[in-house]
Amino acid sequence: MGTERGPSRAPVIAFHGPIGGAGGGGSSVAVQLRPASRLATLWRQRRVLQLLVSRDLKVKYADSALGYLWSIVEPLLMAGIYWFVFTKLMTRSLGEDPYIVFLLCAMLPWQWANGVVRASMRALNKDSKLVRSTNLPREIWVLRAVLSRFADFALALPVLALFAALNGATPSWHVVFFPVAVLIQGVLLTGLGLILAPLAVLYGDVERLMRLLMRLLFFLSPVVYGVHDVQDRLGDGLSGLYVINPFAGLLDLYRTAFFAEEWAGWAPLGVSVGSAVVLLALGLVVFRRLEGPALKEI
Repeated sequence: MGTERGPSRAPVIAFHGPIGGAGGGGSSVAVQLRPASRLATLWRQRRVLQLLVSRDLKVKYADSALGYLWSIVEPLLMAGIYWFVFTKLMTRSLGEDPYIVFLLCAMLPWQWANGVVRASMRALNKDSKLVRSTNLPREIWVLRAVLSRFADFALALPVLALFAALNGATPSWHVVFFPVAVLIQGVLLTGLGLILAPLAVLYGDVERLMRLLMRLLFFLSPVVYGVHDVQDRLGDGLSGLYVINPFAGLLDLYRTAFFAEEWAGWAPLGVSVGSAVVLLALGLVVFRRLEGPALKEI
């Protein structure tokens, strides 16, 4: 897997075939690797990353009659179920009205997170031959999972806008923080993916464990309820422990785009930002340490 380096020029690696598109025609991308930090190298390979993400989307929807609509079916179905249960079958005292908009504000980013967790655990195995045979920084396969699932998230945002318009939910000035929430979540998920990708290769139980943890975390995060609901019912002491969950401040920030009164303060958001930075740093270290052993297993 190593490439001999000459004294005057960096190696050039031809990246052929599979990243060309769903049709199988493929393309060739020349990847020049110079001695630099991995982050700088990743930035230089952004074109390759773009091609990988584009290929994922083309393959995903190539044989589908509904196309990208499948990216909104799951969050819309889940939001519809919880809306029906909490508004029609039970006397709801959680969240804000319109409840379907309240749900979608958190359901869509949650589906992004859940999708990244699942995809990152298969990131190295999915194209194992390419992972082993190219000198691309292997973090790129995790970034591919993060950005491919982000594309699904972005494609579903018009549904949120449509339901908001139909239900008379107007954006608050907090909507300017929506891109900030996206950035925080992207950093957090990248760090988490870098940790999970090699661990899932080395330990078969990781994937099963994470499926259980994500189900638990769904109900421990403010998806079907808000942070204020927790504060009102648990008091300051226990609710202080609750906001240790990095998704608490993150989903709260998304939700304030339409529900300014849901703003829970800077403490939950600070936890989310701090967790994102720590996870990214930890992820880079863990990935570097476990990359070699993981490559021997795929």
